Amino acid sequence: MNEKLHKDPHVPKKAVVKDIKGENPDTCRLKVTSPAGEKPFGFQPGQCAMLSIPPRGEAIFSISSSPSAGDYLELTIKKVGRVTEYLHELQTGDELGIRGPYGNSFPTEELENNDLLLAGGGIGLAPLRSLVNTCLSEREKYGRIDIVYGACSPEEFIHVEDLQNNWPEYDDLDVHLTVDEECPGWDGRVGFVPDCVQDLEITQQMKAVICGPPIMIKITADKLMNAGLEAADIITTLEMKMKCGIGKCGRCNIGDKYVCRDGPVFDYSELSALPDEF
Repeated sequence: MNEKLHKDPHVPKKAVVKDIKGENPDTCRLKVTSPAGEKPFGFQPGQCAMLSIPPRGEAIFSISSSPSAGDYLELTIKKVGRVTEYLHELQTGDELGIRGPYGNSFPTEELENNDLLLAGGGIGLAPLRSLVNTCLSEREKYGRIDIVYGACSPEEFIHVEDLQNNWPEYDDLDVHLTVDEECPGWDGRVGFVPDCVQDLEITQQMKAVICGPPIMIKITADKLMNAGLEAADIITTLEMKMKCGIGKCGRCNIGDKYVCRDGPVFDYSELSALPDEF
């Protein structure tokens, strides 16, 4: 269990909504602080937080802000059920419960001195955003960065300000956007994320991080390995399988692994040894 959890991991801390912003019609970005206006807890990119809304329930989300991003946490939340629908209705000043951080994190030290390929699909950009902004806060430690992001349509993109304005300002960094099908008004690339990744130059000095739907992760990883990348140099996160966060409910059990306890971040050589249900 993560040592940074407070004494009873079952009891949420109180948090306050500092801001809420719509990212697309079914996704919002929630910024929360402690009641004292401080960051609820420290974390590393790739880790998760549990949000509680009594009596409606609770759900776990990857943290989409970077550890250095001031006195708050940001979580990017897609509306998929009862709890997330209620979270979308919150307003500035509302209170909720928060626990965390849960899980391991992206291996930022192992990524240093390498070119990076960071590929995300749909809501998978949320954990990737934390990693991107962490790398950019110490840009000199990393080589070339290629960010690939895709969604069904441009209207479903999230964190557009980062994709179109903030990230492209950095040297030796390219953002590649793609949509699944042709859309009115879209003159960019049409196709799936794995195909976009395949068109990039893959080198032995590169490490890749993939976040998104399982089928996207699998196909993208296969293409990268066919291009010569080692499985251990491909990293992904499986936080979508987490529920209780502490290895008790069994929902995230895959073979001898619990995603919440052993992950959610894994390299692809670890995943290749797991049963087919992944």
